[in-house]
Amino acid sequence: MFKYVIKRILLMFVVFFIIATMCFVLIKKLPLPNIKAQGRDAQLVEQKREQMGYNKPIMTQYAIYWKNIFNFKNVDGSFGWNPDFGIGEQMYISQPVFDVLKEKLPYTVVVNLYSILIAIPIGLMLGIYAALRKNKWQDHVVSTAVMLVVSVPSYVYAFLVQYFLCYKFGWFSLTVASRETAGFFSWVMFKSMFPAIVSLAFGTIASLCRFTRAELSEVLTGDYLLLARTKGLTKNQAITRHAMRNAMVPILPMILGEFIGILGGSLIIEGIFSIPGIGKLYITSIGLRDYNFFMALSFFYTLIGLVANLVIDLSYGFIDPRIKMGAK
Repeated sequence: MFKYVIKRILLMFVVFFIIATMCFVLIKKLPLPNIKAQGRDAQLVEQKREQMGYNKPIMTQYAIYWKNIFNFKNVDGSFGWNPDFGIGEQMYISQPVFDVLKEKLPYTVVVNLYSILIAIPIGLMLGIYAALRKNKWQDHVVSTAVMLVVSVPSYVYAFLVQYFLCYKFGWFSLTVASRETAGFFSWVMFKSMFPAIVSLAFGTIASLCRFTRAELSEVLTGDYLLLARTKGLTKNQAITRHAMRNAMVPILPMILGEFIGILGGSLIIEGIFSIPGIGKLYITSIGLRDYNFFMALSFFYTLIGLVANLVIDLSYGFIDPRIKMGAK
């Protein structure tokens, strides 16, 4: 098991390095945008470009880029990880990219954390309810609703939520509270983020409900469940002691993956509700061609996706000891 985990981690870093290299080379092949700033900001951008080797071969620039990322010396000379992804050239001009990311990341984490904490119990309950009422009208209603939610893009629900909850009824504000006026885990922040939270939760609820229903329905038809009934267990005892435990084996890794994915955020939803998170920052960096922000966020999203997949795969062996990871 230990060797398998180490092997998977090493493979993850290899894949990450390959993707990062491809992104860097392709970005450097694009024409370099002109500097919009003037005065001192323009001079800082020029100096930073010179420091990062913009006038040198691509592979030399790549080596400098990684050297700046693995910078373990602070400005005051003390030891500590202080990665340098460059500075903003088209937005947040002359501000360090890493500092801006640290400022934006909490908004993304909070709105996704709220949505997951709401979506997981609702999705599980609906999936269990539909599986226990399989082929009855309750199951048909839940399955139809889930199929409708899965088929329609999330931004459609976002516009509907924004129109009815924020504009038509006026229950919620169209803007998100700032961290200066309200803490991230305060009622004011939760209320201001609620429309975005609901919009994000729709997809998670539908996916989890469909997956739970499929897994539990399959388990309920197993021979061992019939054997448990013949041994004297009631229907509820057989479901709770055997069916639910076995159905949760593939479901729990999916839930773990959702929690890992909260760092990734939602690119579209954050833009619609003007949440100042890294998702909106990523979209803006693409539109303005700010390559430093785009590179840092591409690295970030790639790493989050790889880590989420790794955690999901490895969690099977920890959740169910009968599963031997890496066994031949």
